[in-house]
Amino acid sequence: MTVWDRPEPPDRPVPLDRERIVAAALSLADEGGLEAVSLRKVAARLNAGPMRLYGYIATKEELFDLLVDEVYAEVLPEERTDEWREALRTLAHRTRRAALRHEWLADLLGGRPTLGPNGLAVAEAMLSALDGLADVDTVMRAVGTVNAYVIGAIRGEIANLRAERATGLSKRDWQRAAGPRLSRALATGAFPALSKAVYDGTDVDPETTFATGLDWVLDAVAAKLTRSSA
Repeated sequence: MTVWDRPEPPDRPVPLDRERIVAAALSLADEGGLEAVSLRKVAARLNAGPMRLYGYIATKEELFDLLVDEVYAEVLPEERTDEWREALRTLAHRTRRAALRHEWLADLLGGRPTLGPNGLAVAEAMLSALDGLADVDTVMRAVGTVNAYVIGAIRGEIANLRAERATGLSKRDWQRAAGPRLSRALATGAFPALSKAVYDGTDVDPETTFATGLDWVLDAVAAKLTRSSA
């Protein structure tokens, strides 16, 4: 039985429900990451005894499932489009923006899907965008491919943000600090492809990088859908 299937206990002297518990956990996670979230800390924020929470949530993993599902509500667009590329592009960009608002989400994306109402709605939106364009196995693999790109790109971007905070160095600061070491390595001639990328490549912002990579993935999905329907 999942946390969404289990009934909540009746009200007691200190009013509690899963909505209040998740709201408190969300604020803790946004303030200090997942390491700042525990049933004890959530209970303290709600001025309740830790054992009270176990009537609503059995484990910390269940609490994390509820947190992810809460943020998935931010991913769902208000309006639906019938154009599959635009539908998947919108969901991808909304997922990225949600992760930038709640950086801890990057640590929980992927793996087994959550079964909360918002998570199921996001999955339905992705699958239904491609429904009828190919057989169900092709559709599922297409969605999996898009998800793999989105999750990987988000995790990379969040990792860079965390590194900036941990070191106190912006991307430009780090490049200047690492420049001499990299220049010496490239001067050996042992890394010609890397040297070309460093000296001739264009440095673009994370949002443009994400959007460009996403369009390439969607181009590949479009080609596969065309071959599948031929």
